Amino acid sequence: MHDFEFVKPATLAEAVAALGAEGAQALAGGMTLLPAMKQRLAAPERLVSLTGIADLRGVTPAPGRLRIGGATPHAVVARAAAAHYPALARLAGQIGDPAVRNRGTIGGSLANNDPSACYPAAVLASGATIHTDRRQIAADDYFQGMFATALDEGEVITAVDFPVPQVAAYVKFAQPASRFALVGVFVAKFAEGARVAVTGASEEGVYRWTEAEEALNTHFAPTEFSHLDVPADGMIADLHGGADYRAHLVKVIARRAVIAALG
Repeated sequence: MHDFEFVKPATLAEAVAALGAEGAQALAGGMTLLPAMKQRLAAPERLVSLTGIADLRGVTPAPGRLRIGGATPHAVVARAAAAHYPALARLAGQIGDPAVRNRGTIGGSLANNDPSACYPAAVLASGATIHTDRRQIAADDYFQGMFATALDEGEVITAVDFPVPQVAAYVKFAQPASRFALVGVFVAKFAEGARVAVTGASEEGVYRWTEAEEALNTHFAPTEFSHLDVPADGMIADLHGGADYRAHLVKVIARRAVIAALG
């Protein structure tokens, strides 16, 4: 690992100022960035830790909504969100292992936007809003492909606002070693309709499965997937599973998610 400067600001304003320096990069939990640095795939000159900023941490419920600070670890979400958004809490509790859950943060996961990460599916299926130090970004506008987001250089995720659905569930078929999703599906039913987000499957990253949403809006039941087709084109193919396999898993996991949502 190369030499770098480490800065741990106490306020968001200090963090934003520190990130203005050339070669600076934000450090949330470091679950992705630090391994990349060890492999010399990333070489920031300055790391700006966000973990010391109290305003970026915590889970705050409000009527029909749940706000999670950008620097909140997965383990905290798993505990604190359980009474308010159980499906989101269960998702957080399935991420990685205890070390990852206690260090990794929701903001770090969303900023990285790994194509197999769990949180992007929850954010997209919930129709959440990502708050940054500069603006608010709707989930439908935020995710822009594999490892790509609407964030500008140096922009910091400060919080995520989740509308709480009537019923919801997240189910994933996990790669045993990493616990990343080979395919994960988050299903959420709101008064205005269903939203279905798929992670782990597509080369474009997380996406909404609109055909499934239309079917579930007619009848919110697991039987609605039987007539739907999931093309293998554009699906991830690697040593863990081919494109056809992942396409098949999307339907299987989506069906299980609806069953779980219905209790």
